[in-house]
Amino acid sequence: MLLRMAGLCAGAEQCSADIRSKILKQGFSPEVADKMLSYLQSNKYIDDSRYARAYAVDKVRFSGWGKMKVRMGLRAKGMSDAIVSQALDYIPEKEYAEALEKVLLAKARSLDLADVKDRQKLYRHLASRGFESQLIISAMRSLMKKQSQG
Repeated sequence: MLLRMAGLCAGAEQCSADIRSKILKQGFSPEVADKMLSYLQSNKYIDDSRYARAYAVDKVRFSGWGKMKVRMGLRAKGMSDAIVSQALDYIPEKEYAEALEKVLLAKARSLDLADVKDRQKLYRHLASRGFESQLIISAMRSLMKKQSQG
């Protein structure tokens, strides 16, 4: 089982909570799971900080998530506040702004931003993706300004 978990961790980033869960599902005791995790961590197969950074960047880049949703996802995996904060700081600001704009434009195509209800829909959609209120409002104002000029 240890070799299987090491192979899994070598192939893709994994967090200790996920690996622990997989070990326990195979019927191993919590003590054995802890020993396996300790071995995997000491040999750099598992590094929760490294995992959290990759998770944060990938969720913004490929899934169009905001920092609030990334934070909740990492906390759900049992990451500490320090690791979560470090991971969020690792997200490039330019990529984050591009992700917000991409999600904004994709949803705005199907809406009429002159209508208050459609603006509310757009705001709720962006908030559900985990973007911060002040960024959403700023991006929406910028888009509406561009539309009124164009």
